[in-house]
Amino acid sequence: MTTKQSAGSDALKKNPPKNQSWMDDFSQYLGDEEVTSKKLSTAENFEEMFKATEQSGEIKEGEVIDGTVINIASEYVTVDIGYKSEGLVPTQEFKDAQGVAQVNVGDVVPCYIERMEMENGFMLLSKDKAEIIRAWDEISAACEKDQLVEGTVIAKVKGGLSVDIGVKAFLPGSQLDTKPVKNLDKYVGKRLKFKIIKFNKKRGNIVLSRRAVVAQERELQRAETLANLQEGMIVAGTVKNITEYGAFIDLGGMDGLLHITDMSWGRIKHPSEMFAVGDEVKVKILKYDREKERVSLGLKQISANPWDEAEFKYPAGMKVKGKVVSLKDYGAFVELEGGVEGLIHVSEMSWTERVKHPSKVLNVGDEVECKVLEVDTKAKRISLGLKQLQDNPWDQLEIKFPIGSIVEEAEVKSVTDFGVFVDIGMGIDGLIHVSDLAWTKKFNHPSEKYKKGDKVKAVVLGIDKANEKFSLGVKQLERDPWDSLKARYKVGQSIEGAVTKLTDFGAFVELEEGVEGLIYVSEIADHRIEKPSDVLKVGDKVRAEILSIEPKERRIGLSIKQLGRTEERSAFQTYAGDASKKTSMGDLLGDKLKAALDKDKK
Repeated sequence: MTTKQSAGSDALKKNPPKNQSWMDDFSQYLGDEEVTSKKLSTAENFEEMFKATEQSGEIKEGEVIDGTVINIASEYVTVDIGYKSEGLVPTQEFKDAQGVAQVNVGDVVPCYIERMEMENGFMLLSKDKAEIIRAWDEISAACEKDQLVEGTVIAKVKGGLSVDIGVKAFLPGSQLDTKPVKNLDKYVGKRLKFKIIKFNKKRGNIVLSRRAVVAQERELQRAETLANLQEGMIVAGTVKNITEYGAFIDLGGMDGLLHITDMSWGRIKHPSEMFAVGDEVKVKILKYDREKERVSLGLKQISANPWDEAEFKYPAGMKVKGKVVSLKDYGAFVELEGGVEGLIHVSEMSWTERVKHPSKVLNVGDEVECKVLEVDTKAKRISLGLKQLQDNPWDQLEIKFPIGSIVEEAEVKSVTDFGVFVDIGMGIDGLIHVSDLAWTKKFNHPSEKYKKGDKVKAVVLGIDKANEKFSLGVKQLERDPWDSLKARYKVGQSIEGAVTKLTDFGAFVELEEGVEGLIYVSEIADHRIEKPSDVLKVGDKVRAEILSIEPKERRIGLSIKQLGRTEERSAFQTYAGDASKKTSMGDLLGDKLKAALDKDKK
């Protein structure tokens, strides 16, 4: 470190600045190799030269004056400054980074008079020194008037950026923007406006700030934006921040929220699928609350809602192709176009298989062809079918197995509480309901008669294509015993059977296997009985008289009480008949005896 740099460092330690953040950056900048003691001494010389030009209005060494280029040579450019002799400026001072001299005859350039006269009679001039002196003059005036200066960022240095504002100045990283900036390299080469926050002409130190300029510009932009915003407007903005629920758009000093639901008519899982910070985007103002200064934005609203044309674009019966975008327990959602999705319900995936979950048939990302079944634009629903593109085996079922036909050796696939499922081929299962296993026998569970793998012979009872149900029956292979019941039993007939069940209202008695009659509690005895169980129990053998036979309702009415009365009446009639016979025989003998006596008297 040079003596002057050391002195400057000591001064900073003794009098630490209030804004330590940017001053720390500046101290790093001072340590950069670009700031040397030679430059500092040169700045002091420029200051002395500048003072010299102010002391006299005559042309003399150290003065800065404009001149006109009259000749261009390889080593020097000749300039006329309105003096008795021309001046020479080294051509090197006009060359750019590529070594090309950027000067033309007739150009007016500022010149610093280094020597009034050389041995060749010309004056020695310097364009670079003149520009530096004038730049310091302009910077000094801008600093005094608190005006902004304009410059170009030329390099990234320790703690910030180096800026050319006519002379080199330092822009601390903390003073670059109102928020922290991670990537300083993107500013290199940009021409921007700055505010001077530290100016030391004697030491050649200039510290800049862009933060205040940005804040002022944003406030002006914000005021202008707020004044011009109207609901329904389409405006341009920049993506400032992205969250899970949306993106914040900078509309010019004013942020608006573009919610994820207003980004696209289609399905979006996260806003980052569509945007990145810094993206330019056009959005529509959906709602503007002036009091709270809140703006709600929409992107999808700029384009037409695809559901408006869905009914005409996807008519029922049309074959369509789409991409599976989501799977639920009840079906698969298929994207037909951006914003338009249809649902393939699990019931519409196969004619014969019971699909428990759509993942058994489809995967997210699959391209699938299906058929439009129904369109509801109001509810934004499209029902799709996968199985409709295949032949329906239920159409062939009626031909192969008409109602009343017999299915031979159908294999039992499963046994449930309510019946037995059997495989009839074609991927279709038929159901034998528990009530169709036997005419008369009662089963607590179908497994009492069948197990998985058994071969079953059954009659086709019904085919329900709409609900995909195929009904079979085993008992229908035999005649219903109730149909011939009246041929075997008559009203008034006495029967004997065992009590099979007792209820509050009566007792059931088995006449034959599967055929039961009911004795109501009022028909058990002549005297009043509260409950059948008071006088009967299951298994008791009882005799009763048939009161009624109703085959269609499968009911037989019985009565123990009536049987007793019938038997009493029969016994009385028998007894009465016997007495009558005895009386008539006595009368006959009496008549004969009387006749004999009468004959003897004569």
